[in-house]
Amino acid sequence: MSQRIPQEIIEEIRRQTNIVDVIGQYVQLKKSGKNYLGLCPFHNEHTPSFSVAEDKQMYHCFGCGKGGNIFQFLQEVDGISFPEAVEKVADIGNVSVEYEFGSLSGRNLDSTENKQHDALLKMHTRAAELYHHILLHTQIGEPALAYLKKRGMTQDQIEYFQIGFAPKERIVLKEIFQNDQVSEELLEKSGLMLQRQSGEWSDRFYQRIMFPIKSPQGKIIAFSGRILEDPTYETKEMPKYLNSPETELFNKRKTLFHFDKARSEARKAQEIILFEGFMDVIAAWEAGIKSGVASMGTSLTSEQIQMIQRITSQVVICYDGDNAGLQATERAIQLLQDSSTLDVSIVRLPENLDPDEYLQKYGKEALAECVKHGRQTPFTFKLDYHKKGKNLENEQEQLIYLQEMIKELAQIPSVVEREIYTKQLAEATNLTQLSIQQEVGELRKNQRVKRQVERNTSNHQARRPEEATAIVHSQPRKINRVELAERILLFRVMSERVIQNRLIQQPDFHFVHDEYQEVFQHFNDYMSLHGNFEVADFLSYLKDERLKNLVATLSYMNLNEESSEREINDCLKILSISSVEQQLNEKLDQLQIAKKNGNKQNQTQLAIEIINLQKKIKNT
Repeated sequence: MSQRIPQEIIEEIRRQTNIVDVIGQYVQLKKSGKNYLGLCPFHNEHTPSFSVAEDKQMYHCFGCGKGGNIFQFLQEVDGISFPEAVEKVADIGNVSVEYEFGSLSGRNLDSTENKQHDALLKMHTRAAELYHHILLHTQIGEPALAYLKKRGMTQDQIEYFQIGFAPKERIVLKEIFQNDQVSEELLEKSGLMLQRQSGEWSDRFYQRIMFPIKSPQGKIIAFSGRILEDPTYETKEMPKYLNSPETELFNKRKTLFHFDKARSEARKAQEIILFEGFMDVIAAWEAGIKSGVASMGTSLTSEQIQMIQRITSQVVICYDGDNAGLQATERAIQLLQDSSTLDVSIVRLPENLDPDEYLQKYGKEALAECVKHGRQTPFTFKLDYHKKGKNLENEQEQLIYLQEMIKELAQIPSVVEREIYTKQLAEATNLTQLSIQQEVGELRKNQRVKRQVERNTSNHQARRPEEATAIVHSQPRKINRVELAERILLFRVMSERVIQNRLIQQPDFHFVHDEYQEVFQHFNDYMSLHGNFEVADFLSYLKDERLKNLVATLSYMNLNEESSEREINDCLKILSISSVEQQLNEKLDQLQIAKKNGNKQNQTQLAIEIINLQKKIKNT
């Protein structure tokens, strides 16, 4: 049995929460008229078509058609159940209600999968609390604490990031989990334990300073441990950093260190700072840079880029200054430009230092100043990057360099930017701007021709099923006049009680399409229960996702504030004609069958009925 949240609690939570504040944590929203616009989190797009109506407390995407209230949004974007979404809205909005959700609110309490998921989260929370306690309050943790403070880490940093220490004795977590009677299956799946050939379990992390890794919702899902060198213990052969393995909770491709806290800061600053490692994020935080994140020991991924693009339009890359860091920067720039609409800039710290080293050497004010004002454009970065290892006095190497940079120039759409960068490239190679402009112009022309040929070819080829699906989700479906009339009537029904009464009292009234009739019936039932209509509440009342999306679409129709007699009559006439036309087509089909069977009497009767239906259409 699943725990059912009372309807009055659901309504209270929704009323006390502003949908713009919640969705704004996932999507970068900008005011547009009375609504807010952003890039849809449910499908890839470059032009914003995702709208949030603050007055109606609902959202709708004009591209893919998804829409609903705040609970539906969280269900879709986080992949959680309705009760979980209700609990999360209450948590995000700090809504106080007289209701105890419990750790498994809204889930199937008998579900092994849900129990296991919560148990794994609990194990990670227990581990983080234990590591943190050992670091701050035990003699075993004193060397680790001394090391961190020597590195310039403050008490505030240690508390904020919940840093801890895993001692060299590999039995700390083992004993805790044994006392908690954690099953061997969970020990294995947690990634926190290792099983030896003897069958004995031991802690995965030991002799390491521990940094908790959190989900976007702020739940601890993994750890990263930095080795603490100890002269009494052999640590030289151990890796400097060790991350949790991938588990049910932790997927490196979909995780960014500090994203849970940086998300709100990035919305305020209108940018997110991308660092190479979590120590850099921590150093930057101390310097007042609160919107820093880092990928988890891997190159930047498309999933991480999607996470970033949902909350901001600008990303600043601040990787290490060594060769590996520069290569990672170049890869990140290319991936960001290929798979997002984010504005990209780059910070290169002097002396090839990483942010943590720079902070220790020059202080937090210097680091903050460098990150804020020492930025390059992607082209300026590549202008220097592609020079590395080349002797531009050598004719062949200069030509290779020029070919690389002309390709980069050709990708820049802005004429003004191309002119600025052309001048920089000309100065770097002692060539004239005109010669470079001619090469760039020729390359852009060839690229246009190539794109046109590819478009023409693709237009003559049958689309694969997955391509057709993508088109359906990215383009609004065209509707005929009958469906338009149905939409207008339902819109008026939801906004004007008199129209609802008029349709109910109309003899044999019925919408042509089943989904519109279903919405109409649900609306009537809803009104009989509530008396007053709120579209966000009605969306919670509906259970069918198809009907929810339809109601969201209807709510965004741009019609006059009040209906007119002519508008309603025209819509009713269109539905009436459509119904008669449908009957006429059925009679015509029956007539063909009668002719085929040679049934003269039936033919005569059907012919009379067809004539009457044709007259009815004409008179209408």
